[in-house]
Amino acid sequence: MAASAKYIGGGTGTLALDDAVFGERFHGPLVHEAVRAELAAQRRGTASTQTRGEVSMTGAKAWRQKGTGRARVGALSTPNRKGGGVAFGPKPRAYTVKVNRKARRRALRAALSVHAERGSIAALDPSKFDTPSTRAAAEAIAGFDGEGSVLVVLTDGEETAVKSFRNLRDVSVMHADAVGVADVIGHARIVVSEAALGRLTEKAAAKAERAGSE
Repeated sequence: MAASAKYIGGGTGTLALDDAVFGERFHGPLVHEAVRAELAAQRRGTASTQTRGEVSMTGAKAWRQKGTGRARVGALSTPNRKGGGVAFGPKPRAYTVKVNRKARRRALRAALSVHAERGSIAALDPSKFDTPSTRAAAEAIAGFDGEGSVLVVLTDGEETAVKSFRNLRDVSVMHADAVGVADVIGHARIVVSEAALGRLTEKAAAKAERAGSE
């Protein structure tokens, strides 16, 4: 039996889900790899500290080598002295982790399939939001079975719905093109418009891999 998503927020009927995308077997390690790569890509990697060779410090010895009665000492820029450089501190770096395109698509299908299996996907008719209405959006979410955070996936031309949902607590609104595996697996429920569902399906479909390789 094909999976489907029930409409909320005044819509009627159900929205069919493509079995080729929403019927994927769950692959834990693959999903973990994709999520790790997506989260790592969000890191700026700009943290930086100065080494002993970079701090602004005199090159003279703290005191002469002999005759003071104290232990011999060298540069003031050593990490164990106040104002000295940092030992093994962070430097700018890239955190990018490469994941093959086929693996990313498969991980996205697996994440979406989890929601389809749980029944935690609902459909939304953006035409019901002629003007932005946070109250109407809250009522739509209240009519969605289950608990936890909600990911609302919309696409171009659905700006009034975006404005309606974006101020709700525990609700994230994203464009279908920007949705990743971490976003799907990181939310308890998903609300998607028909147009956004088509874009998500196209984005995750295995047939897109075959078409790109030909």
